[in-house]
Amino acid sequence: MDSEDEGRTYRIGELASLFGVTGRTIRYYEELGLLEAAGRQDGAHRKYHERNAVYLKRIQQLKDYGLTLSEIRELFDLARRDRSGGAVRKRLAEKYREKLEEAERRRRALDEYAADLAWHLEQLELAPDFFQCPGASCSNCPYAAKCDVRLLIKGD
Repeated sequence: MDSEDEGRTYRIGELASLFGVTGRTIRYYEELGLLEAAGRQDGAHRKYHERNAVYLKRIQQLKDYGLTLSEIRELFDLARRDRSGGAVRKRLAEKYREKLEEAERRRRALDEYAADLAWHLEQLELAPDFFQCPGASCSNCPYAAKCDVRLLIKGD
């Protein structure tokens, strides 16, 4: 983190309230090397340069996309080493691809779950009795391939 003229400075409480976090969170991010205080003014309060607001916004964005603080720290360190930004963009793209694949797996599982719930709901609406099979005849039942009871009976 560089540059002498950083524009506005914020006290820890100001920076924390801007982003809806606690001062403790700001100090923790500082311990991790994600933020850097400009020093203490009047020997009492930490001051943070304006660039820390940009860093804090980026931390929140990356956390919202499921990155851990350890992964974020890795990206920040990489960005500091490679000022061109190419390496960090490449690494972040890899992380986002992993997150996208994970999200698509979860979406497929959720779609299957929703379809299964819809099937069970339709069965409940067709059956006059909780313990009765909703199909009039298993051989003609539209749910025969999915029916747990039919599969259980067939297996005997």
